[in-house]
Amino acid sequence: MPLSDKYLLIISMDVEADKEALFNEVYDTEHIPAILKVPGVISVTRAKAVPFSIGIAGGVQDVPVGDNPMYTNIIEIESPDVLVTEEWAEAVQIGRWPDEVRPHTSNRNFALRKVIG
Repeated sequence: MPLSDKYLLIISMDVEADKEALFNEVYDTEHIPAILKVPGVISVTRAKAVPFSIGIAGGVQDVPVGDNPMYTNIIEIESPDVLVTEEWAEAVQIGRWPDEVRPHTSNRNFALRKVIG
């Protein structure tokens, strides 16, 4: 049983190779700090895809990154309502993200998950 009702907003995307340094800088210094100020946002975790191997069914299976997006952000929120607030709308438009970074992203995926345990 979860300690409280929480949700995970999972946003994944690719970025053009020549914009990757800018992408990471803006995400870490501007975009995430702005999102963390939104009421109802609990935490933000960033991840980058890597190939791996896994033992399964008596063997080892290699798992490439494949067509999956390279970057994933997991944003823990109190409620889906957070995502339609004025504060959220303003936060995702702050700084260089909308004009200098977002246009260079692709393969964007959004998912919302309720934490159940």
